[in-house]
Amino acid sequence: QVQLVESGGGSVQAGGSLRLACAASGGTISNVCTAWFRQAPGKEREGVAGIYTRYGLTVHADSVKGRFAISQGNAKNTVYLQMNSLTLQDTGVYFCAADVLVCTSAPTGYRYWGQGTQVTVFS
Repeated sequence: QVQLVESGGGSVQAGGSLRLACAASGGTISNVCTAWFRQAPGKEREGVAGIYTRYGLTVHADSVKGRFAISQGNAKNTVYLQMNSLTLQDTGVYFCAADVLVCTSAPTGYRYWGQGTQVTVFS
């Protein structure tokens, strides 16, 4: 059973940066899509970015293109989300999800989920 653990969340001033990490244990996620989602208070969970860990191919939501970048570690069991130029609208709980054949922005079909890490952007 794969377990995903997110880290790196925190509070940051608008315009600042954070780097999130998603570490997988108990199995491999190297052959499928791993993605980052976020959920703001009162809003639905939305896809932020995804990576096909076998090939390193990435996709990013339009709202974060040019500001966020998903990547993976050399061992491919850790996926990162570098977040730059953060805005108040980026506030929310960020979740890591894995084990789906095709990266999708909808939070359905992903077999494994982490517990989430809080990101708070203040002015």
